[in-house]
Amino acid sequence: MQQFWRLYRLQKKISAGVMHDILTFFLSRCAHRHGGYIGPDTVMKSELSLPHGLHGIFISRYATIGENCCIYQNVTIGEVNRKAPAIGDNCLIGAGAVIVGDITIGSNVKIGAGAVVSSDVPDNCTVVSQPMRILPK
Repeated sequence: MQQFWRLYRLQKKISAGVMHDILTFFLSRCAHRHGGYIGPDTVMKSELSLPHGLHGIFISRYATIGENCCIYQNVTIGEVNRKAPAIGDNCLIGAGAVIVGDITIGSNVKIGAGAVVSSDVPDNCTVVSQPMRILPK
């Protein structure tokens, strides 16, 4: 996992060119080997906390993820028409959650295991169930 983050940081430092493409290739291979996918253009403001590694995690290349986020296994952060979610700071995303579409997830949000989120979520809330229910703090 440390190798993945080293490759990720190096790939973000190099903006374009052949070396960027080579690093993107190795980054994708490393993620695939661990059973996940993080798009090469994904914006992460800090390293994610992945307690179970990349196992089953899919993050769209158009997604934006804030600082200090924790993502458990089998989470999908997907896109619709090349638009993906923007996730705020200090979020926790439970196992098997699906977040999809051009939506905004506020800061300090907890998304429960198995929840399917397809609309905006305000700050300091908990989202559970399918269809989603927002539980205020």
